Amino acid sequence: MSMWNSQTPSQAQPLDYGVEADQGVLARFFNAVYAWMAVGLAVTAIVGWLVYTHPAAMASVMTRGASIGIFIAELVLVVVISSALRSINATAATALFLLFAALNGLMLSVIFFVYTLPSIGATFAACAGMFAAMSVYGMVTKTDLTSLGKILFMALIGLIVATIVNIFVASSALYWLVSYAGVIIFAGLTAYDTQRLRQMALSIGSDGALAARMSIVGALALYLDFINMFLFLLRFMGKRNN
Repeated sequence: MSMWNSQTPSQAQPLDYGVEADQGVLARFFNAVYAWMAVGLAVTAIVGWLVYTHPAAMASVMTRGASIGIFIAELVLVVVISSALRSINATAATALFLLFAALNGLMLSVIFFVYTLPSIGATFAACAGMFAAMSVYGMVTKTDLTSLGKILFMALIGLIVATIVNIFVASSALYWLVSYAGVIIFAGLTAYDTQRLRQMALSIGSDGALAARMSIVGALALYLDFINMFLFLLRFMGKRNN
């Protein structure tokens, strides 16, 4: 989900970054963002695989109480990381992000049980390509994506509501509608979040301490976009184990 509040006009307008923009600042900031995002994804994958390969751990994670507890802990960590930037240092923010990635690995360990490894790998590769394309677009476009971000956020709320409703109605048509919408929404949020991070990097400038903290928040935002897009793509591309 998107983690950035918008304060822009009702319609998109061209963005003028200017030739004077410090490309070194952008490069350092996004190198840190993408590096920490990659680390987070690696932690999630490793933890998920370790849980899957240990039946006792897998059984514990799949209980209703454990799943609810992990989900609540993840929500708390997202709020803490995004709201406590002024009161915690980069080391603490990094530790919280890695803890979140590990908890998410516990939750996502079930995909190794449900889907074949080749289909998971193929879906990951497809998701990486889509993510890269949308992130590059968000980085280079001159169009202000804030209005799009507002629309996508409202669509995300609708997606969550539709997902909850379908738990009770079990509609195949609604399942696939939610799946298609999920891919589109998180692809759009990837571009939107990337553009917001670009603007943020330029506003931070040479404040190294703040940039270090914000790179973790940026990594978390893009990590969430990637993970959710991957999970929705897996509905289409994932081949279930027999």
